Amino acid sequence: MAHDLKDQGERADGLFSRFEEDPEAADWALFGRRTNTDRRGFLRGAGLATMGAMLGASIPFHRNMPAGFIPVAFAQDDVLVGKDGLTLLNDRPINAETPAHLLDDPITPTERHFIRNNGIPPHELGEVDADGWTLTIDGFVDNTMTMTIADMQERFEVHTMALAIECGGNGRAAFDPPASGNQWTVGAIGCSEWTGVRLRDVLEAAGVQPQVVYTAHVGADAHLSGDPEKLPISRGLPIEKAMSDNVLIAWAQNGAPIHPNNGAPLRLVVPGWPGSCSQKWLTSITLRDVVHDGPKMTGTSYRVPNRPVAPGEDVAEEDFVIIERMPVKSLITAPPTGTSAGRSVEVRGHAWSGDRRVTAVDVSIDFGATWQRAELDEPVNDGAWQNWRTNVRFPQAGYYEVWARAMDDAGAQQPFEIAWNPKGYLNNTMHRVALTVS
Repeated sequence: MAHDLKDQGERADGLFSRFEEDPEAADWALFGRRTNTDRRGFLRGAGLATMGAMLGASIPFHRNMPAGFIPVAFAQDDVLVGKDGLTLLNDRPINAETPAHLLDDPITPTERHFIRNNGIPPHELGEVDADGWTLTIDGFVDNTMTMTIADMQERFEVHTMALAIECGGNGRAAFDPPASGNQWTVGAIGCSEWTGVRLRDVLEAAGVQPQVVYTAHVGADAHLSGDPEKLPISRGLPIEKAMSDNVLIAWAQNGAPIHPNNGAPLRLVVPGWPGSCSQKWLTSITLRDVVHDGPKMTGTSYRVPNRPVAPGEDVAEEDFVIIERMPVKSLITAPPTGTSAGRSVEVRGHAWSGDRRVTAVDVSIDFGATWQRAELDEPVNDGAWQNWRTNVRFPQAGYYEVWARAMDDAGAQQPFEIAWNPKGYLNNTMHRVALTVS
């Protein structure tokens, strides 16, 4: 039997359908692979050799590979359909960031919005029926409600807003010692236009009872284990934040249906707070009289120590606090790092700061000795990032670093470095790009 992918006429974008139908049969058909009795590792060396040949290298830890596993080198094109230029960090669950220079647009195109998943999206489990999709509001409410998207469109005022979503772990790759989790650099951020209804309007229609302190969100994604009794993630918001003017229940992104990996057909958009609060594939919101304790709400998930800690220090779980607003931050989107430039160049990018406004962005070309003020736009609406730009002139040819720092209306300013934390959250250090000037 020939096991070469080309000999069988297969293409990389057919891998997922083959493995979804029968992963063990696909293992054998594509790689000549049989797994051990514990469903991990290769039982037959020919399968290992075939997969290694297709990857162009040996696989030292193949014993840890579960049955039906698709190497990310094969999976990238398939899982990122509808995306342009993203860097895939993980394919189970799918996580991909956007290089900074591809975030240059004032409004992030759907194809360049990052992906942060915790489980298996519903579109990978079967066809998603947007018309029949329902959202239930229950818990401590006067009236439990279950609505379709069409019901919400008819009953509530529809809003379109530019809203920034940032993963709480954006920048994790820069921590030393390393923090566990996806090694985001700077590209787990995006500011698309979202269309939907205000969460506040829907909760008011349900009737928020006096004892409510927190929301609890549930989506339709499945746990990676396949256990239907487990949720991959279920986070929530203090009721005060849930009642903000710019928290949306959204069904459209940039005037079209939401990308499947960005939460289609329905999701929450909670600007300024960790992206994990913006539950995707939203099916229910429960109002609770206690702080929500769903998956990724407890322990150390999306939490930081309540005090400065030494790098590598063990911190007791009871000393972690929930992350709420994200810190002040800026991003240089042009020119791209590592490129050549002339003596004069426009530097531009974006800046944001949780629930606050950015009041200034400064740029330095001399390693922070001096700074020049950039032109800064107001946000197009509350919750959007702010675009900025400035022209810089380099005094002579050579290597330069362009640094950017933002300041918000509470006086918080981006630092050159930040204190380490065990989960690698909230890295808002100055963004720097390298240029060679001729």
